[in-house]
Amino acid sequence: MSLFGANTGFGAGGTGVFGNTTTDSHNPMKDVEVTSPPDDSISCLAFSPPTMPGNFLIGGSWANDVRCWEVQDNGQTVPKAQQMHTGPVLDACWSDDGSKVFTASCDKTAKMWDLNSNQAMQIAQHDGPIKAIHWIKAPNYSCIMTGSWDKTLKFWDTRSPNPMMSLQMPERCYCADVVYPMAVVATAERGLIVYQLENQPSEFRRIDSPLKHQHRCVAIFKDKQNKPTGFALGSIEGRVAIHYINPPNPAKDNFTFKCHRSNGTNTTTPQDIYAVNAISFHPVHGTLATVGSDGRFSFWDKDARTKLKTSEQLDQPITACCFNNNGNIFAYASSYDWSKGHEYYNPQKKNYIFLRNAAEELKPRNKK
Repeated sequence: MSLFGANTGFGAGGTGVFGNTTTDSHNPMKDVEVTSPPDDSISCLAFSPPTMPGNFLIGGSWANDVRCWEVQDNGQTVPKAQQMHTGPVLDACWSDDGSKVFTASCDKTAKMWDLNSNQAMQIAQHDGPIKAIHWIKAPNYSCIMTGSWDKTLKFWDTRSPNPMMSLQMPERCYCADVVYPMAVVATAERGLIVYQLENQPSEFRRIDSPLKHQHRCVAIFKDKQNKPTGFALGSIEGRVAIHYINPPNPAKDNFTFKCHRSNGTNTTTPQDIYAVNAISFHPVHGTLATVGSDGRFSFWDKDARTKLKTSEQLDQPITACCFNNNGNIFAYASSYDWSKGHEYYNPQKKNYIFLRNAAEELKPRNKK
């Protein structure tokens, strides 16, 4: 029986593969633990594209490494390989055919990792740390897009030491997403820029931020025709904005919602408010997951505007998440995000990546 194909096998009862986990606050959802997780905070996770047979997961960390695991149908994970940068890895992505992984680092370079030969070579250079990296596959070109704290967005064809194009941004890149033919970049000082990628990348529109606090994560969503139509933007103030590019009724269609906050309705005590660290859309249902510094993940239906599920609280923040290509697996990383400063850093605490069966829990609410 395939563990990820059916809704059984995940966390049944208090004893799982890892012994009795009933009182275990590091994995309160009793999800599958990935073997040999990174040795420092986990910055990014990405599953292999649908063109590849099987499921492979990559994770980048502040230990300067990026690791690759094979996720087998029975839920076991097999560490396959790893590559190093000379600074923390901040983002990673796959090529559309799954043969390469691209990594972005604080060492101001991006690398291309050929998984077949297990060789990595530098393909990009910035004047500051590279915060975001995405593969663009257009009908007439393929390239890597890098967004940096040097306030530029650069496009590389991976064969030349010079970029195909460099676009100036008003501020440092904090997060980005690409779903061809659209890219969105969120910057410092609450900047928000949408790019169109047809023929060649160009700035399409600057948007006044729907959020009042620092941008942390962004994810593009698609319409029923599978075309990118808007994005979800998360901030450090426990809030997500759903923003359509060309909505029929902007005042009604665009909205924000609160999340990753403590004691919701109890107004007598001050509310603890946490950063939204990552947003990921389900590839089949179009519902979304958010993860936060509060150590919880939540699943949402943006169309019904309802919460589908919130996890129990982990004993550490959740720093990254992603779905595999068919939406059956939800991966999330538990590690310290420094949201409470150095005095809350405990070097004894391990970092974890968990895998959860996501087939059922992310189905949208039945429309009334």
